[in-house]
This record gives sequence, C-alpha cells and structure tokens, in this order.
Amino acid sequence: MTSIMNPPVAGGAFDAFMADAAPASRTQRTWTPDDGPMPALYISHGAPPLFDDAQWIDELFTWSQTMPKPTAILIVSAHWEEAPLTLSASSAPLVYDFGGFDRRYFSMQYRTPDAGDLATRVASVIPAGENLHQHRSRGLDHGAWVPLKVMYPYADVPVLQLSLPTHEPDKLMEIGRRLKELRAEGVLVIGSGFMTHGLPFLSRENFFTNTVPTWSRDFDQWAGEALGRGDVAALADYRSRAPGMPYAHPTVEHFTPLFVTLGAAENPEVPVTTTVSGFQFGLAKRSFAVA
Repeated sequence: MTSIMNPPVAGGAFDAFMADAAPASRTQRTWTPDDGPMPALYISHGAPPLFDDAQWIDELFTWSQTMPKPTAILIVSAHWEEAPLTLSASSAPLVYDFGGFDRRYFSMQYRTPDAGDLATRVASVIPAGENLHQHRSRGLDHGAWVPLKVMYPYADVPVLQLSLPTHEPDKLMEIGRRLKELRAEGVLVIGSGFMTHGLPFLSRENFFTNTVPTWSRDFDQWAGEALGRGDVAALADYRSRAPGMPYAHPTVEHFTPLFVTLGAAENPEVPVTTTVSGFQFGLAKRSFAVA
C-alpha cells in the first residue's frame, strides 16, 4: 500500500508498460500504400503525469496499435505558438517545457530517426507565398514527445513538429488541407492539445480526486456532440457557442490544434467518433481520429 513514507515511483506506470505491453510495438506492421491514407488525429496530450496513469497509457498505446506504424509523424502542439509557420529539427534536443515535476522527467529522451525527407515534403505542400522556416535548434516539446513516447515507445518513426502560427480556425484548417496529401504517403498528422485546459481554475480537489468542474464537463460534452454531428461551424465559433468558456480555455492554444486535424480530413464534416474520453485532474482527455 502506498504511503507518505513509501511514495510511488515517478513514472512507475510507464516502466510497467515498457516491460509488459510496449514490446508489441516492435512487431507492428509498417504502413504500405495498400492501407490507404493514414488517419489524422487530435490528441489530448497530457504532461509528465501521463507516465503515472496506467489507464491513459493503455488507451493511447492500444489506439496506436490499431493503425499501421506510420512512415513519419508531423505534429502540431499547443506548446509551440510561432509565426510564420516553422518546422522543428529532428536532431535537436527535447524541450522540457514544464515545471514542478519529478526530476526524472527532465532526463527522459526521445531520439527519433532523421526526418529530412519529411521536412522536404512538408515544404512542398506549403504554398509558395507562405513562408516556412526551419528552427534548427528546436526539438519536440512535451505536447509532442510525451504522448509519442507512449504511442511509439521505441522512437522508431521520424517526427517533426510544426508550429501553431495562428488561432484562427479557417487558417488552421487550410494548413490541415495542405497537409492532407501527406497522409497518402503514410504520414500521421496530429494536432496535439487538451480538450479542456483551465489550469488556473482547478482546485486541490481536482488534482487529488479528479473531481470534474462543471465548466470542463459542459465544454467537453458540447465539443463531443458537435464533433459527433460534424458541425465544424459550431466548433469554429466555440468562443461564443461553447458552454464553460472562458474557464475551459482561458487561452485557446490547447483547443485550436483540433482545426489542423479537421482540415486534414477527407471531409471535415463527417461525424467523428471519440477514441479516448474521460478526465485527468478534471480536464477532458477527449481524443479522436478523422479519415
């Protein structure tokens, strides 16, 4: 029994996962053209506490195993807001953009293969009038490497991160539309955020018992229903239509990556089925795929 004198080991759930479930990733079938386009995902990405959440680890890993292993991954994270549009560098060190957690999490690594070919392809689908920069000293931030360390634990897929240059839904959907053709080459396109992210409004009770605030539950239910009927217009007007605002998103960078994902869909208005649901610390983990 865990006690104050015998606290749980930081990342203990992740260690158990690496010993028991992760080896299945080594034999995961790699994407081929016969599979058709890879899906595009929106994931609620968590932070280091993900590595202590056995259920969430299982949900993300099991999800990854239902797909062929991608040829590469392009991920847009809430934690890199930068314009103009910018690509990370696959050889750069990770960004530990969090604080207050066990020091173990500041030494974790996720060294992925060279992603030069992916960088070239991304540049080729961005319009000539849109400046695409490459930040050669910036690696993956925790909105990218934390969930990917669970989904593809052996870092055996090339990964690049694309910055979030705006929060305007129509412009983000246009970026997604440009990236859509990469899916037909086995590239997994991911928008990474958190379906609710009202950190300033959480209490100790939320953190210790996962009590869900009304604003978080209401926003999550509204978003799930809008996604379930393919109502892109309502989602784009979330500031005015969504209950729980602005508490669910006092800043909006954890919601807006969703529009990159929807833009990369073959048809953004096709109803979406949630893959991961529930709450951590009272925040909604809702995550989904589009075809």
